Amino acid sequence: MSSSIRIFSYNVNGIRSALKKGLADWIATSPGEIICLQETKAQPEDIDTSAFEKAGYNCYWFSAQKKGYSGVGILTQIKPDQVFHGNGFPQSDAEGRVLQLQFGDILLINAYYPSGTSGEERQQYKYQWLDEWFEYLEKLKKQYPKIILCGDYNIAHKEIDIHDPKGNKNSSGFLPEERAWMDKFFASGWIDTFRYMHPHEAHRYSWWSMRFPTVRQQNKGWRIDYIAVTEPLKSSIIDADILPQVQHSDHCPVYLELKFPLKTQDSRPKK
Repeated sequence: MSSSIRIFSYNVNGIRSALKKGLADWIATSPGEIICLQETKAQPEDIDTSAFEKAGYNCYWFSAQKKGYSGVGILTQIKPDQVFHGNGFPQSDAEGRVLQLQFGDILLINAYYPSGTSGEERQQYKYQWLDEWFEYLEKLKKQYPKIILCGDYNIAHKEIDIHDPKGNKNSSGFLPEERAWMDKFFASGWIDTFRYMHPHEAHRYSWWSMRFPTVRQQNKGWRIDYIAVTEPLKSSIIDADILPQVQHSDHCPVYLELKFPLKTQDSRPKK
């Protein structure tokens, strides 16, 4: 037997900033059983988790060594069997980019992919990270056939995923090499859950530049936040969507509703 759970992925662009903008109120509604956060920009001891815990969430964090930079976290109402911090690559782990939780035979990964927008050096690291990450995932799939990969991938895959594909053809996040990596990734046994449910739906974005204040109102955005699942979980997908009305960041949450084994539901913390 199984029931369904809702999993969210949300780049909060600084969790302390997002909390000042009402993130705790949204979390208090218990939008999903699992919420994966990226770009927390905080050390665990600097995060007020009281509202999360009151809503029934256990909190797990993996922060960058550099304060105020990068970092990921997972809020979960289902207690994991195991928690894995990082992916074993020194620079990636120093930047706090990967956090993994195991629930029975399902592995949940929360990842914050590097951005290349600050210059050529970071763009080259982005390519290095993507290559390392692909090989890492290939090995991981052999150990865990059922994987859910949430995160800010920092890449808009297809022209349908960006408001101005021609104008951004030379922009980091939509470069041919990055898009080719996404082609390879999805061809290797991963399902883009949003596109699986909405194959032709255009103008659906998860990030809007803060450099131009009106672009969010005009919906001139990019879809760079994804929840992907491996092929063995394809039949478990119930729904996937994007929630642009939730606004605590320059990103918005994306979610997946998935059939999930009932036995894991017994480990939710008591409120």
